Amino acid sequence: MNAPIKAFNEMLTEHVSEYIRDPLRFVLYAFPWGEGALADFSGPEPWQREELAAIGEALRSGETRATAIQRAISSGHGIGKSAFVSWLLLWAMSTMVDTRGVVTANTEAQLKGKTWADLAKWHRLCRCGSWFDCTATALISRTAGHDKTWRIDMVPWSERNTEAFAGLHNKGRRVLLVFDEASAIPDQIWDVSEGALTDADTEILWIVCGNPTRNTGRFHACFHRQRHRWSTLQVDSRNVSITNKAQIKKWIDDYGEDSDFVRIRVRGVFPRAGSNQLISSALVEAARSRRITEQTVAHAPKVWGLDVARSKDGDQSALAKRQGLHCAPLKAWRLDDLMVLADIVAQEAAREKPDYIFIDKTGIGSGVLDRLGPNGLRIPGVTGIDFGGRSTNPELYRNKRAEMWSLMRDWLDNGGVLPPDDQELADDLTSPEYGFSGDKGQVFLESKDDMKKRGLPSPDKADALALTFAMPTFSTNNSLPRTARCVSNKY
Repeated sequence: MNAPIKAFNEMLTEHVSEYIRDPLRFVLYAFPWGEGALADFSGPEPWQREELAAIGEALRSGETRATAIQRAISSGHGIGKSAFVSWLLLWAMSTMVDTRGVVTANTEAQLKGKTWADLAKWHRLCRCGSWFDCTATALISRTAGHDKTWRIDMVPWSERNTEAFAGLHNKGRRVLLVFDEASAIPDQIWDVSEGALTDADTEILWIVCGNPTRNTGRFHACFHRQRHRWSTLQVDSRNVSITNKAQIKKWIDDYGEDSDFVRIRVRGVFPRAGSNQLISSALVEAARSRRITEQTVAHAPKVWGLDVARSKDGDQSALAKRQGLHCAPLKAWRLDDLMVLADIVAQEAAREKPDYIFIDKTGIGSGVLDRLGPNGLRIPGVTGIDFGGRSTNPELYRNKRAEMWSLMRDWLDNGGVLPPDDQELADDLTSPEYGFSGDKGQVFLESKDDMKKRGLPSPDKADALALTFAMPTFSTNNSLPRTARCVSNKY
């Protein structure tokens, strides 16, 4: 290295070292604002400045040596998320030796075509870009002997290969994990990543961002039930100078200010219902907040739904008990011996005397049905239901499961009351997506297998409650007037 280049690098190193815990000042210093490709830009957008400054304040507080910095950004389109991510990666690598990191996104196309493409652009513009190689899959230090220890890797997520996330440790140094378009990254990847970011005395930054396309999942949880763990920001595209204001106005004119389309793509606000969400979070939360007395529903039949599963499959068997508009707290068991499950349900039925017990007879559920039904313990009202079977309205629903879930949604809309403290049930109800199939436009519900491919658990509790809407029902309590015995599969 000749003397002028060596002197320049020493000067650059000295300046950059001042920004080890100040990413905003690094960004202002490291790029040629107002010149060349950045001639029309004087610096970051206000929201970008706010986030960079907040990260710096968290780093300087000292508390981050014991706990990770976790920041979530929900936004509309075109606000400069990829530029923000690029700056953060270059700051992290430039200001601490042997920084390690992983970047992923909702799809490999997004990761390569947008996130990493933007990094390559900003790497070329960065004053200290010559310190690193930006390859097709990684940002790597050029310092001899550090190519394995000083790098950030671009990793498409895979549920079958989570090692890149589980192995992200760098004790005593810095770890950076970035999720771009985080709404569609499966919960399994979040869980593995969270378990890995546990090194003590280490700077750990976990940054997640994207359009709020889903009303379920871990990105949604960052702004709701896990908001105490995350620092959050929601960015409206109308407040960012670089966005296409004419296109935004067209969207608002076409769809309306408060439509889910505009909420997601402009306002950076989660939709009332996910893009293909059958049961909205708003509907579930309203049902959890209601109260009802036993006397109010005394006339209604007692209807139970039993969804059967083996624990070795990672699922649980669940029992729902509904009477009219009231759903009692659900019970769930992780059992491999299904005859034990059958005996537990039989004992509860002997005590509470339900009018109906609808059991999922698909697959292993048939054994429990045989045990409880006419050829076994002869529990009154036991009926097997095939989730994949024909619905009572095949013009409208592809199968029985889609029909039961749709009736359950109507029940919620008509005043159904859910247990207030069962977050698992609430998550189950809002997780499955739906669509329309064939020329008939039949409603179909996402399968459990497809949900698992998205990293979501089987909605066992919600399936159990849905079973209580399998057939029209009436009370067998002869002490009630005949007109009070509520013939219905809704309420």
